[in-house]
Amino acid sequence: MKQNPLRSRRIRIPLLAGRAPAVQWFVLVLASLIAVALLQSVHLPAALMLGAMVGAVLVAAQEGSIRVPPLAFVLAQGLVGCLVARALKPSILGEIRSEWLLFIIAVLVVIAASAALGWLLAVRRVLPGSTALWGSFPGAATVMALMAEAYGADIRLVALMQYLRVVCVASTAAIVAALWANGGGRPPPVEWFPPLAPWPFAETLLLAFGGALIAPKLRIPAGSLLLPLVLGAVLNGRHLMTLELPPWLLAISYAVVGWSIGLRFTRPTLVYAARALPRILLSIFALIAICALFGFILSKAAHVDPLTAYLATSPGGADSVAIIAASSKVDVPFVMALQTARVVIVLLIGPRLARFVAERTGLAGKGHESKA
Repeated sequence: MKQNPLRSRRIRIPLLAGRAPAVQWFVLVLASLIAVALLQSVHLPAALMLGAMVGAVLVAAQEGSIRVPPLAFVLAQGLVGCLVARALKPSILGEIRSEWLLFIIAVLVVIAASAALGWLLAVRRVLPGSTALWGSFPGAATVMALMAEAYGADIRLVALMQYLRVVCVASTAAIVAALWANGGGRPPPVEWFPPLAPWPFAETLLLAFGGALIAPKLRIPAGSLLLPLVLGAVLNGRHLMTLELPPWLLAISYAVVGWSIGLRFTRPTLVYAARALPRILLSIFALIAICALFGFILSKAAHVDPLTAYLATSPGGADSVAIIAASSKVDVPFVMALQTARVVIVLLIGPRLARFVAERTGLAGKGHESKA
């Protein structure tokens, strides 16, 4: 008896193919809100960005055709740059200055370990070219993803690796802190609409949007992010301006960046990422283990408690580490100084290191192989 060929094949009709843009945007916003709510219910750091990206990936998987306007993406990068600049407080420089040699060694060890794991993923063809290196770099996940695209890597896979590591690192660090010092690691409630100082807010918008729009004309790689970041850090550090970034504005910028990344996924890319996922997770936990080992060594060398050293060397997710550190009995300035120093050094040497390793392994120029 012959089978009906229509029954023998699974025919999957994408739900959003050919739908009106208004319908697709409605589905995107709804899916993002649900994802953010679920992630925030378990107190996951970076829930706003990650939830928006998850919602966008779901829309892309159903062959949605909507895209975030390029201008909105550029302006959102400027706001993210100002956010990082606000975190670079002058007090951290004093902490780094007092232990500068130790901090440099600690930062270089973590960067070397992450670069080695990224190189291994690249040479074994788990991920294409410099994408594996950018995805492995320890730093602010959003910053790494945005810079990776500017230097030719696949922003989708870099973001996947970075945010997956944020989840793993935050979960592991929260468990360690809870077992060690009964730290909850839960963020305080967010006041979404606090009172605004009009002039600092206007200055911040001028810096974020003006810097983001000017940077591409200056041909600065990832300039829409880096120019507001550098200028904001200098001006804020010298008390020449106050960076005013209300939570509702940051939430919008997170959504724009998350949607911009997630909507670029295609079904072939998702299949590719799913196949690589076990080995990506293995590299992430290997990096966490290496950093934990060095954290133990650091605790002996710097005479700090093991939990402080562990959180200070955790690979990435500085914001999530800050939340956990603030709710634990640790040396918070030491933790944040080391985390901040690593972000800054990765920003400075990351592009050259990625290019150097890619060229030496014959993988240069292959950052977009996965873009099916």
